[in-house]
Amino acid sequence: MAARPPQDDPAEPDAITFGIAALDGRLAEADLTYPTDAATVVETLGDPEIPYDPAGQSIPLSTALDEAGPTQFEDENRLLDALHPVFEERRQSASTGLLARLRALF
Repeated sequence: MAARPPQDDPAEPDAITFGIAALDGRLAEADLTYPTDAATVVETLGDPEIPYDPAGQSIPLSTALDEAGPTQFEDENRLLDALHPVFEERRQSASTGLLARLRALF
């Protein structure tokens, strides 16, 4: 998922990536072969913090993989499919409060 930031500063990126889109970018740069397991994914990527909402809240990849359930992945699509509900749940939980909504606006 991605959200467009305000266009005030030309030095800012064109889009803020979070969730699967943020992870997909890291996977594209990694030397990861499939099939693989959760431990190898974390070791290869270095357990990065993956933002799960436009406000920049994030979760360590290892935590997301623990919450996802499956530990073996035949290909990148299965890895992303397993993690999508984790990021979506976090995003929805974070956006329910008034303060979170106000943060998302800025």
